[in-house]
Amino acid sequence: MQIYPDCDAITRTVVVGGLTKSQLTHRLQQHSILINKYGETLLRDERFTTSETEYSLKTVELSVKDLGFPNGATMPQIFRQASELGLNLCPLELGPYLRLTYFDQPESDKGRDSQEGHAPSGSITIASEIVSADDEFPKGFYLRNIKGELWLRGYIADDLHQWNSYDRFIFGETIIKG
Repeated sequence: MQIYPDCDAITRTVVVGGLTKSQLTHRLQQHSILINKYGETLLRDERFTTSETEYSLKTVELSVKDLGFPNGATMPQIFRQASELGLNLCPLELGPYLRLTYFDQPESDKGRDSQEGHAPSGSITIASEIVSADDEFPKGFYLRNIKGELWLRGYIADDLHQWNSYDRFIFGETIIKG
């Protein structure tokens, strides 16, 4: 089993910042991005902030298995291992900005239905700092394409939740000043 950096990783450079929360929300609406109630909760929360200045963030998309967990892992295990591999948590604001640039996300795997308590098939979770220890408050964003409709969704998971080996996460690799 090959783990990061010796595995197939998807890298992207995303321009983040430069918009107010209101402008960012308006931009999501302009692009017909759908948002679930947890995503809306995060966007409205005072702890969701946007950078006044634009910067570029190089990201890395990996599966849980690519981090060295062939049988899955919990969020604390995933975040700890990513840190040991030199990866960083992303700013919470990356979720909306990435959704606004990643329009060609493949549709969900129709052969693998989503099950309650598991990440939906085809979803990509943004590994970001948790803003609330409350298990009922959304932990972050994930991206999904459902029947051609692009979603920015928030999710709830506690520290005991077991992520599957094929679940995909995006981590920050490098901030590029700009």
